[in-house]
Amino acid sequence: MSDKKAPEKDKAAEAEPAAGGSKKKLMLIVIIAVVLVGGGVGAWLFLSSGRQPEGEKHAAEAAKPPEHAVAQYYKFDPAFVVNFGGPENSRFLQIQVQALTRDPKVLEEIKLNEPAIRNDLLLLFSSQTYDELMTAEGKEKLRKATTEAVRKVMVREGAKPEAVEDVFFTSFVIQ
Repeated sequence: MSDKKAPEKDKAAEAEPAAGGSKKKLMLIVIIAVVLVGGGVGAWLFLSSGRQPEGEKHAAEAAKPPEHAVAQYYKFDPAFVVNFGGPENSRFLQIQVQALTRDPKVLEEIKLNEPAIRNDLLLLFSSQTYDELMTAEGKEKLRKATTEAVRKVMVREGAKPEAVEDVFFTSFVIQ
């Protein structure tokens, strides 16, 4: 009788190590799966951290003009004609002005605000003196003041100060 119980103990003893080995294998597989999934999620987060969702990406691109956008000019037409100087020596100044921007939306904003811009520029041009306008430095000073006057109106209407990059005189006549 004792022989019969011995084989049962051997079978139970053999079953325990086999069950322990399969538990270890199962744990090892679970740990490897968790590491692989965690690594995949970590890699996805790392690689997508610099990306924006599609909707935000298109909105951001539409909001700012490209860095190397083509220069676009708005021509104030007709030319500005003002009289300046004292009552004894009244003079006339005719200036053709063009504003530089790289954003087509700014061109539309300039067009919408042209009456206010023209008003400020007429006041600026009529306040000049003949002696200042006869020098290159005086003309450059007026050009910079013109740029600032245009920017001031654009900012007042909600545009960024750099929306108008510069202003150029394409015709300059003093009589």
